[in-house]
Amino acid sequence: MDNRVVVRFTDGRSLKGTTANFSPVRPKFHVNVPGGKIVEVQLNQLKAVFFVRSLEGNKAYREKKAFDGAKGFGRKVRCEFRDGELLVGFTQSYDPSKLGFFVSPADPQSNNERIFVVVASIRQVTFEP
Repeated sequence: MDNRVVVRFTDGRSLKGTTANFSPVRPKFHVNVPGGKIVEVQLNQLKAVFFVRSLEGNKAYREKKAFDGAKGFGRKVRCEFRDGELLVGFTQSYDPSKLGFFVSPADPQSNNERIFVVVASIRQVTFEP
């Protein structure tokens, strides 16, 4: 099954397409970009992989950065990336010794279904009660 993804690199670049072979335990995967080109992506060059509902998204929508009664599985987590971006959601698998971990966004209206966060791209991780 192909997943729609937006891949964000630590250097600020991004790539949109689909992938059928992403694995959090493998160092690379492939993204099929519009036009049929296949791009090999190295996880150690990434900030995060956003698994999205739509590749177009809604540029006018501003994702809420608060829990405000949001329900999810796992621990409530705030991830501040090295570039200043803030991600708020739920995680079941945070382990700083691993390459990364998944976060489900706290905002139910988010275009993101889940995000694979690369640990090396994080400035700070805090957990909410």
